[in-house]
Amino acid sequence: MLNNLRYCTRCIMPETRESIQFDEMGQCQACVSSEQKIHIDWTVRRKALDEIVQQAKANAGDNYDCILPISGGKDSTWQMHVIVKELGMKPLCVTHNHNWYSKTGWYNLQNGLEKLNIDHIMFTPNRSLVNRCALRSVETIGDACWHCHMGVSAFTLKMAVAYKIPLIIWGESTAEHGRATYDKPDKFDRDYFLRVSAKFTPEQFACDYITLRDLFPYQTPSIEECEEIGLNGIHLGDYIYWDAERQTEFIKQEYGWKGLEIEGAYKDYKSAECSMAGIHDFLCYLKRGYGRATIQASDDIRAGLMTREEGFEIAEKYEQIWPKSMKYFLEITGLSEVELYEKMAELRRWELMNIGLPLNSEWRDISEAGVPFVQRLIDGKE
Repeated sequence: MLNNLRYCTRCIMPETRESIQFDEMGQCQACVSSEQKIHIDWTVRRKALDEIVQQAKANAGDNYDCILPISGGKDSTWQMHVIVKELGMKPLCVTHNHNWYSKTGWYNLQNGLEKLNIDHIMFTPNRSLVNRCALRSVETIGDACWHCHMGVSAFTLKMAVAYKIPLIIWGESTAEHGRATYDKPDKFDRDYFLRVSAKFTPEQFACDYITLRDLFPYQTPSIEECEEIGLNGIHLGDYIYWDAERQTEFIKQEYGWKGLEIEGAYKDYKSAECSMAGIHDFLCYLKRGYGRATIQASDDIRAGLMTREEGFEIAEKYEQIWPKSMKYFLEITGLSEVELYEKMAELRRWELMNIGLPLNSEWRDISEAGVPFVQRLIDGKE
C-alpha cells in the first residue's frame, strides 16, 4: 500500500485508476456494482436479453444474427458458448489480430471456433505497423496497445457495416470494473473504445513515422453508416450473471480452453491470448502505481476470497516483477530502458496533476514499493 494515495475502503484499487469514483463510504464504483449485482433479479434481465435476441433473429433473414468480436480469451470463448448453445444464434465472429498472439491463445481461438462451428473473419496488421504503433502508443497513452484498442473497435464496426449486421454482442458488463453500474449500464456506441481506451483518433495518432494511409484500418465507419444499419451494441454481462472464475472453469472442462502463466498476474486466464500482456500491465504499474494483480485481487476481495491486507501483499509481490517480454518490446520500439522510463515518468506526472498530488513526490512516494531500478536509472545512478 502506498501511503500518499487514496484507496477504495473495500478493495485495493487506488485513486489513480482512470474514471474511478468513490461513494460516501469510500467504496469505488466497482465495489458498489458488486453489491448491486447480488440483488438484481437476473431472470428479468434474461427475459430482456431473449427479447433482443428474438428481434435480431427476426430481422436477420438469411443474414447473421449478430457480430461477435472475439480474441479466443476466456470471455469471448464463454460468449461463443452462450450465443450459440444457449441463445441459439448464428453469429459472425470477427477478430482484430494484435499480431502478438501467444501459442496458447492461438490454440484457444481456433479450438473454440472449430468446436462451436462458427464463421470467422480476422484482420492482421503488418509487423512493421504494429511495431511503430507500439512506440507511438507509449508516447501518447502510456501503454503499448493503441492499435489493439482502436483496432477492436474499428474492425468490428467495419464488419457490422459491410455485412449489414446491426447487433454487436460484447462480453462482461463495464460495471465489473467501475466504468458504469448495473443500475446505469454504459451503452456501447461508435466512439465507445475511443473514449475508454484508444483516446486518440487515427488523425491524432499519425506522426512522422506513421501516416494516415498506414492507419486506414483504424478508421471508424461514419456516424451515417452506423445509423443506416441501426447499430446496437450490448454487453452480455448486463443481462446474465457474470462470474469469470466459474465461466473459466466451465470452458476449460467443456471445450479444453487452456490458461497460461501471465506476467504480473497470479491467475492464468486474463489475456492468455497475448504475449505482450505483461508489458501492458507493467506500463500501467509504472504510470498509475497498480497493475493486473491489483485488479485480480480487488475482484477476489469483492468475492470474499481474500482479505484486503492479503490483496495488498499479493499485488506487491507480482506487480514488481520485471516482464520477460520487455526485451522484445524495447527491440521493436527502438527505445532504451532509460528512454522508456523517462516517457512513463512524464505520463505519471500528468496522472499526478489530475488527482492533485505533489509533483515532487511522484516516483519514490507513489512507487515506494515499486521498482528501485527505475528510480536509480532516472537519478543517473545506473
